[in-house]
Amino acid sequence: MTTARLPIFPLNSVLFPGLVLPLNVFEQRYRALMRDLAALPEDEPRRFGVVAIRDGHEVAPTAPGLPAGSRPEPGPASGFGPDPMRAFYTVGCTAEAATIRERENGTFEVLATGTTRFRLLSVDASGPYLVGEVEAVEEKQGDEAGALASGVVRAFRAYQKRLAGAAERSLAGQSDLPGEPSVLSYLVAAAAMLDTPAKQRLLQAPDTASRLAEELKLLRSETAVIGKLPSLPAVDLTQQPTNPN
Repeated sequence: MTTARLPIFPLNSVLFPGLVLPLNVFEQRYRALMRDLAALPEDEPRRFGVVAIRDGHEVAPTAPGLPAGSRPEPGPASGFGPDPMRAFYTVGCTAEAATIRERENGTFEVLATGTTRFRLLSVDASGPYLVGEVEAVEEKQGDEAGALASGVVRAFRAYQKRLAGAAERSLAGQSDLPGEPSVLSYLVAAAAMLDTPAKQRLLQAPDTASRLAEELKLLRSETAVIGKLPSLPAVDLTQQPTNPN
């Protein structure tokens, strides 16, 4: 088993391969991470690992006004309890930063893209930010991925149409869906309006076919109930809202 060390950036959302991730970085631990990444040579990839938070706080609860006893000590694991591994889902996604821009006030504006999945094996909290020991998770096609992909395309189009109707907006300008099954599976997983546990199950599916089969069930179920909702927000196929750390 080949492992590697990767800086860890926990979020209250799931990052998928191919998904664009804008970040507004203001906590000291993540500022330190971005400074280290920005200092790497130009030809070296600026990678960090995104894991979804199972139990904890994306932003450490240190705001003025909180009772003194409720303020955790500032540090890399602040807000995640004594054992950060228990606070995170263990399958995450590597992010590669295309842009790291430091503002005058020392915060950072970052634009990254999800690349490949990994499994988090352990977390080191001894430095200025969390560093994980990770192993890559290979993406396998599985059986009948192509046939399932065709079904997911149809189901997702019906889902989009129902969303557009509930939000009283037009489908004009919607992005074309990719034909490659694994790319499609991640794009649909990112775009569907699902909670974090459901998205996490899709991220850690054993293969593309299993992910597509689960998406087919979810899309059909969600499409059936959307008409009962008064309004729904718009969704973007490749980008999620900017995350405050």
